[in-house]
Amino acid sequence: MRCLVTGATGYVGGRLVPRLLAAGHEVRCLTRDARRLRDVPWAARVDVAEGDVAEDAGLAAAMEGVEVAYYLVHALGQESFEDVDRLSALNFAIACERAGVERIVYLGGPVPSGKASAHLRSRGEVGDIFLRCAVPATVLRAAVIIGSGSASFEMLRYLTERLPAMVTPKWVRNRVQPIAIRDVLRYLVAAATVFPPPVNRAFDIGGPDVLTYAELMQRYARIAHLRRRLLVPVRALSPRLSSYWVGLVTPVPNRIARPLVDSLIHEAVCTEHDIARYVPDPHDGLTGFDTAVTLALRRVRAADVETRWSGATPLGAPSDPLPSDPAWSGGSAYRDERAHYTPATPEQLWRVIESIGGERGWYSSRLAWALRGGIDRLFGGAGQRRGRRDQHRLYAGEAVDFWRVEEIVPGELLRLRAEMKLPGRAWLELRAAADEAGRTVYEQVLVFVPRGLAGHAYWRSVAPLHGLVFGRMARNIARAAVREPETRPARAAAS
Repeated sequence: MRCLVTGATGYVGGRLVPRLLAAGHEVRCLTRDARRLRDVPWAARVDVAEGDVAEDAGLAAAMEGVEVAYYLVHALGQESFEDVDRLSALNFAIACERAGVERIVYLGGPVPSGKASAHLRSRGEVGDIFLRCAVPATVLRAAVIIGSGSASFEMLRYLTERLPAMVTPKWVRNRVQPIAIRDVLRYLVAAATVFPPPVNRAFDIGGPDVLTYAELMQRYARIAHLRRRLLVPVRALSPRLSSYWVGLVTPVPNRIARPLVDSLIHEAVCTEHDIARYVPDPHDGLTGFDTAVTLALRRVRAADVETRWSGATPLGAPSDPLPSDPAWSGGSAYRDERAHYTPATPEQLWRVIESIGGERGWYSSRLAWALRGGIDRLFGGAGQRRGRRDQHRLYAGEAVDFWRVEEIVPGELLRLRAEMKLPGRAWLELRAAADEAGRTVYEQVLVFVPRGLAGHAYWRSVAPLHGLVFGRMARNIARAAVREPETRPARAAAS
């Protein structure tokens, strides 16, 4: 089958593509920026088309020759996301009809009885758009997806690990039916071939366990060898207050936490298991919650997380490239440039550069970085808790704390674009270079393009701290390179 996958830079899409390839399908990926897929392990095996479903850009060309089209994008976290999702789905459905696509496959959310949250209402509306169009559609409805790097798993993990006792909202007593990411992917891959053309319907998908959210937390604590958590449900905690709490404690920012929390105020239990008629359960059954958590934790601890929720969740940062000419930015761009020689080899220096952020930190005042991250989260930004997917390897487009990789040239250049809340735009460029004498030099450039008077005032107010933060950072990276081993130790295998 010739398959088109939208959302290939996302958590589910980034895992689906290699599994479709392994099943023998031809895959084309639709993305707004082809650079986002340049460094993934399977990049050479897929066709990449640039386009935007919301703008109806590039869809006709991307659909040429496609038999099965996967729709795995959503506007969660954006303003007016319901309108964006509706328009995007309509554009996609029309393009599929015109191109003669044989099937649309969409991964949505549960449809609760009664009044639904905006998040679930939008997911349901997108599914209905596909079910009403001329192309047969398979709509899969999943509640909480458990897997290393998923937003739902990260929210559960951080809440449970960081808070041995907590006042909780009443929705922790609501029942949910979580499903392991491996089972979601099994259904998605099968959907390319198992449904005959007349089948045009939605299917509930879930794992074998039905639990309250409080039970999810207690069982996670047991699996992670933590003490039993003390949970005190309080009726007064509204979904809005709950989302602020989740945003404060977990890596998931408020604008993502809010719709996730809103969804948890409804019970999310499968009402049917009809999909088993077409995709039979494995001989040993669907993956239970305990097994899914165990597998996810094993991946996290082995630093072998395939994709993460933050990979496709830019937080409003512009996609403009680094301005090399001040005229580009309206005539003003502030720069902080530093360079340090190091007796280390360029390879040693590069390994330090590529491993920056996450658990390793930023090689300067931890207090200053933590304070900046705290301020960012206070104003609804990502903060530093997003961390990294992999502590040693980076792809273009990945999140690193409150930065995103805009460009990476292995062995030479790492360019990060700021996603923290700023009155302007900022980039941090790190280079491993050699001078004419063959000496290794570390080069570091911070560029800030202010927005209005507030931007100029911001730069001038923080400029005195740059020596402490970025000056120390440059020196410490050059020194750390000397301590870096000549070769990187082999990584432990993860199941």
